[in-house]
Parts: sequence; structure tokens; C-alpha cells
Amino acid sequence: MSSLLTAPARAPRWRRPIKQRSRVERRSGPPHTRVSFSHPSELEFARFLDFYRIRWAYEPVAFPLGWEDGRVTEMFTPDFYLPEHDLYVELTTMKQSLVTPKHRKLRRLRELYPEVKIRLLHRRDYEQLLAQAGYAHADLDHLRASQVERILVSPLELETRVRSLARRISRDYAGRSLILVGMLKGVTFFLADLARQLTVPLAIDYLGVSRYARDHPSGARRVAVQRDLDHPIRGRDVLLVEDVVNTGLTLDYVLGVLRDRGPASLEVVTLLDRPSRRIAEVRPRYVGFQVPNDYVVGYGLDYRERYRNLPFICALHPSVYAQDAGGEEGTPEGRRLVALGDR
Repeated sequence: MSSLLTAPARAPRWRRPIKQRSRVERRSGPPHTRVSFSHPSELEFARFLDFYRIRWAYEPVAFPLGWEDGRVTEMFTPDFYLPEHDLYVELTTMKQSLVTPKHRKLRRLRELYPEVKIRLLHRRDYEQLLAQAGYAHADLDHLRASQVERILVSPLELETRVRSLARRISRDYAGRSLILVGMLKGVTFFLADLARQLTVPLAIDYLGVSRYARDHPSGARRVAVQRDLDHPIRGRDVLLVEDVVNTGLTLDYVLGVLRDRGPASLEVVTLLDRPSRRIAEVRPRYVGFQVPNDYVVGYGLDYRERYRNLPFICALHPSVYAQDAGGEEGTPEGRRLVALGDR
């Protein structure tokens, strides 16, 4: 028995994870529908990870735990691996007959592979995992899961993409100073995070616009500057920071206004883009994510001034805004058009 608990002298050669055969059965559909799981709890956990856009692999490797006469006699295969967190997860229930053997195997694994991060996870621990994935401050008391159609961009994806955009912008504007012009007010969080990652000298200014309905007395002109810049931009390199670009009509108008002021250069960075809705010939130089034609909230984007502080971007379920009443904007399609805007 002691030989099963003690690695032989040549243990370093055997003490390596063994890659498992892929469990993927189909190549299309959500990830949790492509794999054959051994237990319903594993499928439930995979659905949970997919909803929150946490990448995973199912039983990717097995760890040798015991040897005898140079042969592996005991192995342990964690249920999931989360590559973004470099974490292995073993699911368990509250049954003591199952928990005790798993704890023994985890202790043994940590002794043999101290560099491997692994966690025994109960159903009640899911919230802690969400906190580790960046969802700790989600205002889910006011946004129920039933109100979320789907999560489009996770906190980790936001952090990674903003850092990537900042590196590219810093490289493109190396040796120059930059003026960031934020389009109020959905761009607040994106602008702040982007500015912190930039390595070039910069100043920050804001521009606010108002949009008029088609039947407004102002006639055809549907966009106007409501809050102007505080500082001149003539001869300066300007980067207009947008939250989302849809038809491009508002953006086209704003770019025209700024070009008339004589900047040395003028480019656009947008967090979200919907090129399929484009009407005006505008093309942002830097794009964070392309998203579908859903009503999206979070990370500065709002619905009736709510949900801006969500640390992720999600699509609202149509039932959330279909309850609004009054005129065209009260219909589901009307609310969708107002939500998407003409930016």
C-alpha cells in the first residue's frame, strides 16, 4: 500500500499530466452542447460557465498519483480546466462518502504537483467563482437572470481587449501627445480604463450631443452639439472615443464638426460596433467588439440610466423594455430602435 502513496525514485519522469482524448462530439452549437458529460452536474456547470463566458475544457488531462514497479497505478482527472484562470475544478456533492476520497486525492495532487491550481467546488461555491472571474460587483439584485438574454462580453474579455487597444494606440501615437474626446455618457468606463492603459501623453475632453425625432420642429437636422469641448483642438491629434457605433449618422455629424476645427489628425475608437447597421460611410480605426442588434447594457451602457455599473456587457431580454407604453417608442420595436440609436 505504501508503494501506491510514494513515488519511485524516477518519479519526475512519471510526474507529468497525461492529455486525455477529446470529449467533443459535435462542432456546432454552444460549447456545453458539444460534449458528452459523465454526470448531469457537469452539464449544469458547463451551462453556467457558458452563460458567463468563462472558457473551459472538460477533463483535458489526468494526473498520475500512485506508482508501483515503474507503472502508474492511480490517476486523478479533474472535471474542468479554466484556462483564463489557470485553474482546475473538481465538482462534488455534499455526500461525505464522495467528498472524503476527493479530498485525499486533491491533497496528494498538491503534494506531487505544487504548481497546479485546483479547487473542489460545491454548488454553493459558484458565486465565489464568479467573483474570481470579475462578476463580484454585478448589480444582480436589480437585474435578474431572467432579464438577461445573454452575456456578450465578460469582465475578463473587456479587460483584455481594452489593454490590447491601448497597446496598439500607444504604438501608433508614439512620440506624440493625444487628446481623447469622449462621447457622453455611455463611454465613461471605457474611456477611463483605456486612458489608464495608454503610455503616451494625453488630455481628456468630452462632447455631448442631442438627437431629435424626425418630426421635431428643427426639421431634417436630427443631431446637435449639446455640450461642447472645453479646449481647442486645432493642430492636435484627436482620438474620438465612442461606446457603440450603429448607423454612423451621429458619428458622421460629430466628425464633421471636429474636422472643421482643424485637428492635425482625427480617428475613432469604439468599444462596440454594429457594421451591419451602417448607413453613413464611417469606419472606426479601432474597434473593441462587434455585437448583434440587441439592446445591450453594462460597462457604461444603460437602460433608463440603469445597469451602467455592471462589469460585463449583456443583451437585455425583450420583455424588459417591451413593457414601456406610449407612441412608437412604447412598442418593442420602437424601444429597440431608440436603444440602438443612430450613432
